[in-house]
Amino acid sequence: MSSVNIDVYSEKASCERLLSVHRWTDKLLSFRTTRPAGYRFTAGQFARLGLEIDGQIVSRAYSITSAEQEDQLEYYAIVVPGGQFTTRLAALQPGDPVWVEKLSYGFMTADRFVDGRQLWMLATGTGLGPYVSILQQPDVWQRFDELVVVHGVRQREELAYADKFEQLRQHASQQGWPARLQLLRCMTRDDALPDAPGWLAGRITTLLKEGRLEQATGLPLSVEQTRVMACGNPEMVTEVRELLRERGMGPLRRTGGGQFVTEDYW
Repeated sequence: MSSVNIDVYSEKASCERLLSVHRWTDKLLSFRTTRPAGYRFTAGQFARLGLEIDGQIVSRAYSITSAEQEDQLEYYAIVVPGGQFTTRLAALQPGDPVWVEKLSYGFMTADRFVDGRQLWMLATGTGLGPYVSILQQPDVWQRFDELVVVHGVRQREELAYADKFEQLRQHASQQGWPARLQLLRCMTRDDALPDAPGWLAGRITTLLKEGRLEQATGLPLSVEQTRVMACGNPEMVTEVRELLRERGMGPLRRTGGGQFVTEDYW
């Protein structure tokens, strides 16, 4: 996080307006802003937002959850107790100013994969955000046969966007797009899990190591067919990298090749 003078910041950012806020829990929220004219991003990238606090602009990065073609921008955020930025963010009302930097950032985009038939998207907490945007792009449903979202949280109340994923699944079916979407919800501190497919107890990394993610989906991970994205808790991301390397997979590189891409989410 950084703090800069407003006049300096205005040279690289556009002053937009907060449009709406959706509160999933007292600590989790999604919010929408107007979109700067000419703003471009690729699904999976993040924006840098600024808020005026005590006469200075304080900025922070948030993944964009809206579709590339929408005329608004949506983000998914966690309110950090005592956090300078998110405390102010949580108090904003529609119409309040939010600065949006003119450039988008990040390399965790599905178009970087040049092959593979399965796209696995692993997330803890608000690391889910990029996948909401990615799955709103028709080409992803047309390029892959299997799409798997794995969302790891502590308790059920922290799950978000499940209805959105179902809407996307139905829309893809109506359009005749070939990919199948599976959603796995993994909880570490909820003892009352539904007795239904797609609900698992445990950490993503434990479930990956034990083969339970593959068992739940019926999809074996392979170097030839599987492509993986991991976003969220740095400890999860680091361990996922190690587990995938043990399976013979490597990170995506600018020169080409590789089976996974990751992004730490704080």
